[in-house]
Amino acid sequence: MDFKDLEIWFITGAQLLYGGDAVVAVDSHSTQMVKSLNDSGKLPIKVVYKGTVNSSKEIAKAFSDANSDNKCIGVITWMHTFSPAKMWIQGLKNYKKPLLHFHTQFNKEIPWNEIDMDFMNLNQSAHGDREFGHMVSRMRKNRKVIVGHWSDEKVQAKLASWMRVCAGWADAQDMLIIRFGDNMNNVAVTDGDKVEAEMRLGYHVDNAPIATLVPYIEAVKETEIDALITEYEKVYDFAADCKKGGEKHQFVRDAAAQEIGLRRFLQEKGAKGFTTSFNELEGMKQLMGFASQRLMAEGYGFGAEGDWKTAALVRTMWVMGKGLPGGQSFLEDYTLNFDGENSTILQSHMLEINPDITGTKPRIEVHFLGIGDARTCSRLVFQAHKGEGVAATIVDMGNRFRMIVNEVVVEEPKPLPKLPVACALWKPMPNLEIGAAAWILAGGTHHSSFSYSVTTEMLEDYADIAGIELVTIDKNTTINNFKFELKVNEVYYLLNTALS
Repeated sequence: MDFKDLEIWFITGAQLLYGGDAVVAVDSHSTQMVKSLNDSGKLPIKVVYKGTVNSSKEIAKAFSDANSDNKCIGVITWMHTFSPAKMWIQGLKNYKKPLLHFHTQFNKEIPWNEIDMDFMNLNQSAHGDREFGHMVSRMRKNRKVIVGHWSDEKVQAKLASWMRVCAGWADAQDMLIIRFGDNMNNVAVTDGDKVEAEMRLGYHVDNAPIATLVPYIEAVKETEIDALITEYEKVYDFAADCKKGGEKHQFVRDAAAQEIGLRRFLQEKGAKGFTTSFNELEGMKQLMGFASQRLMAEGYGFGAEGDWKTAALVRTMWVMGKGLPGGQSFLEDYTLNFDGENSTILQSHMLEINPDITGTKPRIEVHFLGIGDARTCSRLVFQAHKGEGVAATIVDMGNRFRMIVNEVVVEEPKPLPKLPVACALWKPMPNLEIGAAAWILAGGTHHSSFSYSVTTEMLEDYADIAGIELVTIDKNTTINNFKFELKVNEVYYLLNTALS
């Protein structure tokens, strides 16, 4: 995923009622605005001005072109002047990609001493955007609305955020997740309707017996392992028994072979994510925990125990946060620390946590893993750095998918000398009592996709584009209001299902 290969199109709405000179002025203003936005350095994806549209035919063609252009991942619309909304019906009806309605105007302030009727007739965004907004609402089209002057940094930050969501959505539309083994031990929440997921979210999930991966690992050459070990030595600390000549060094070499073989397998299949199972290890020397950590840092989605929905969301959140600080990872609720208002949850997993979320140098260690058939495994050990972030999950509620988002505060790392895994300690907002209860009431998973850089607003925009339910748990959440929201949502989706 390279943002340089992507485009966001900018389409300006007008009409010929005010004459050709007005349309020329509209086009000039739009050109200046788009150039300024691109020159600002605030936007991660290039904005491409696609002209001023003045008729139903022009609008339909602009949206049809956007649908068919692989570079275009979303469209920004702006009504510079009054654009009769019935002209937009055919174009909107057929448009399939994310839509942003930009309520702005060329001038920032009213020119109090010079304003006349010519100025009023030309600069009618306050009028035209409401006409356009009515039609989009009438047609029940989901879209993002941003209000503010195009030169304001706050507005540009919102545009940048939405662009990242569009990139995540575009990336998901051909997302292949490889599932090594099936769902684990009758677990319900990590499974779901794969057909509906592909229709609604773009995910395609393929099963791959672990035996199909083994030849890729066995084909890795010793010289390739040597080169990768040299790379490890540059970026990680090594436990004494894991260094070259140490009694456990061979386990690190085996993990390196798994990394190389797994990467080649995923590249050959064109996969963007994968899941593993600690009960599906025939022919493997250890669970692919170390390889999973390394590949997550490269942008591959990961889900443990067959959790393909989390693997997909981990990938999507990586795309959204690409180039931003903080990092993201697959995580799991492990154990609780009850301390009144300071109660926290220790997030971890057996092995598979992305090292991007730590502010310290990870350490390679090798330990026995007493679960399933995992045996003795290499892993990167570290703790997540302090900061604020979001934990998110997607669950299958039977008649729809629900995204659950919990804002969290990651606490200062504490010494854990006997815990040989990567972990994070966080407080769910508004506190453990309410945050955990709300997550459970919403049917949330024990796995989550976590990010320091992705925001709640970005996930809200993503859920809107996907047309799925979203519930948010933040500092303002109360259990009574949250339960009421869940009940209202249940009625809404039941009626929606019945009507469709």
